Amino acid sequence: MKLIMAIIKDEDNDHVSKKLTDERFRVTFIASTGGFFRSGRSTLIIGVDDDRVEKALEIIKENTTVPDSSEEKQATVFVLEVEGFRQL
Repeated sequence: MKLIMAIIKDEDNDHVSKKLTDERFRVTFIASTGGFFRSGRSTLIIGVDDDRVEKALEIIKENTTVPDSSEEKQATVFVLEVEGFRQL
């Protein structure tokens, strides 16, 4: 199992989250602030089975705004190995 942490623009959050949940991914959203531009960001936390990681990454890439500036990124994504998972 993997944990995806995707940092995206606030304005992309609703669209990306909807597309992910439409594909039956469970998404948790945390409001955050970007360091360099000090602009609003959304951090999405998504737990996925190994075989669905590429699908989640594809959805994030296809549904985030491509930036005008080369200094700004479309998204910053971390994919982490998860040793265990429980819902209590």
